[in-house]
Amino acid sequence: MTFDAPEQELQHFRRRLLIAGGFMLVCFAVLVARFGWLQISRYDYYHTRAEDNRIALVPIVPNRGLIVDRNGEVLARNYAAYTLEVLPGHFREADAIFDRLQTVVEITQRDRRRYRKILEESRNFDSVPIRTRLSDAEVARFVARRFEFPEVEVKARLFRDYPNGALAAHVIGYIGRINDRDLTRIEARDQEANYRGTEHIGKVGLEQSYEGELHGITGVEEVEVDAGGRAVRQLRRTPPTSGNNLVLTLDRGLQQVAEAAFGERRGALVAIEPSSGGVLAMVSAPSYDPNLFVDGISTQDWDALNNSPDHPLLNRALSSANPPGSTFKPFMALAALTTGKRTPEQAISDPGYFDFGGHRFRDDKVGGHGMVDMYDSIAFSCNTYYYRLAADLGIEQIAEFMGRFGLGSKTGVDIEGESSGVLPSPEWKRQRFRRAEQKKWFAGETISVGIGQGYNAYTPIQLASAVATLAADGVRFRPHVVRYVEDVSTGARRVIEPEPLDRLPLAKTHVDFIKQAMEGVNIEGTGRRAFANVPYRVAGKTGTAQVFSLRGATYRAKDVKERLRDHSLYVAFAPVEAPRIALAVLVENGGFGSQAAAPIARQLLDYYLLGIRPAGEAEADEDASDAVASPRPAGAPQPRTGDTP
Repeated sequence: MTFDAPEQELQHFRRRLLIAGGFMLVCFAVLVARFGWLQISRYDYYHTRAEDNRIALVPIVPNRGLIVDRNGEVLARNYAAYTLEVLPGHFREADAIFDRLQTVVEITQRDRRRYRKILEESRNFDSVPIRTRLSDAEVARFVARRFEFPEVEVKARLFRDYPNGALAAHVIGYIGRINDRDLTRIEARDQEANYRGTEHIGKVGLEQSYEGELHGITGVEEVEVDAGGRAVRQLRRTPPTSGNNLVLTLDRGLQQVAEAAFGERRGALVAIEPSSGGVLAMVSAPSYDPNLFVDGISTQDWDALNNSPDHPLLNRALSSANPPGSTFKPFMALAALTTGKRTPEQAISDPGYFDFGGHRFRDDKVGGHGMVDMYDSIAFSCNTYYYRLAADLGIEQIAEFMGRFGLGSKTGVDIEGESSGVLPSPEWKRQRFRRAEQKKWFAGETISVGIGQGYNAYTPIQLASAVATLAADGVRFRPHVVRYVEDVSTGARRVIEPEPLDRLPLAKTHVDFIKQAMEGVNIEGTGRRAFANVPYRVAGKTGTAQVFSLRGATYRAKDVKERLRDHSLYVAFAPVEAPRIALAVLVENGGFGSQAAAPIARQLLDYYLLGIRPAGEAEADEDASDAVASPRPAGAPQPRTGDTP
């Protein structure tokens, strides 16, 4: 056995010790460098992440602005209520949470379905509500046993409320949960930050059109949270800015009278202030309760509204275009005066029909009205007079003149969803139809247009705007529902100034004559019974619009299905000497203009001008309808409009 020299062994040991020490020194150097890099170079990054874990930025949803009528009556407001919500990270455990919660508060199948729907549509990882609008007793029970439910918390949230239910629902609209389409619109306006934490947005009506004013500015709260995500203390708070209030031109009392006057009937009404274009009342019947949509409408309620044959979700006042019937005649007469085609004294002999191009267009009165001048043609609604007048004017002059009154184009009212209707003309027909034989305008089609039938189709708001323009001696204002926008913080008001769209070059003598003839409608003509003993001067015109063609047969309402009967129309303004209100009424399948539409107008005018409700509806005129001639050259339905008593 041999042994190494002690000196050699010591040298080997020292070498190994030096290598080990050098290795450790390198390791410590790497650690020091790493520590330096983390603590100095990456300090801001990791400090921010640490703070993010400790501090949560919680959006504070602003109060949505109120909507009130012209007299300060509240139409849309907010209220606070408690909700039970599942915290982030526990969404998959919802069913088990619901089962355990059932012992504390009631969780219905509808609550479960709504939770799943909200979760599917959720845009972020905020908590999701299980139950909304908890009672004080339910909140107390949950708080007492809160330790059993670390995944659930109680939150106070704001809810939208429409205290008048279905009243003016199509005007006010409603809010609903934000969906993908809404999110796209928010992103297009670069408003994502302002909608953080917001779950609802205006869907229709003023709630949609004035969303930017009503929503407000979202605030932010910095809170320190524990490992479970619960708030420990507040660090900093930027309060939200409440949305602006909308003060409307609408009169809640007048709106109530109008909706009550319709009863169970379908139709629409628009009342306008001629001197400003402010909408005083807007009815679409039947209506719906917007409160159904606030917290997520149930499947049953949605099916009932969406599948109803009465279409309660349709805003008939803005979107439903129908022939104007004889309410078109005053504008035809004014066109004749303006173009020089007729004078007030010029009369025709009405045999009860008008022959044109080998076709006979029949009058509404068998045997005719005898000698008829312009006054009588309006007061007693003589079709033959306007058949001849339409032939003399021609479709181009009719279309040009009626277009100045806004017929056949959107009025620009500050509610989305307006239809443009149809102002017929050769150019319109060329664009409307595809086949060459359909594009041609036939002279016989002009005859039907002259009495408000044929291709004519206008919305109630267009008719109301047109008659308001007549009442204002040719000054046409843009209809608007919002009177002014009020800043809640400062109290400043941004007034929606009346906006004249056009000033028609009408002779005052011509306008005054038309007003006189329309006043005669309610004194001795087709509207006399509806306006018997009226204490103010009112100008009006009844109308009856055909729904379908009888192909030459005699029209008898009792022999026709209810939804195929003629529409009832009436337009008016009052008082004649200084008009304060102009309106258009449409009652679907209501029959003659004086039977259904005129009595509704009487109730509104009595309330607005006198502050009273009529003791009873005036007896409607027994209007006669137009007999239908043979089909027109283009194959469209023959006119069946007439309003003579």
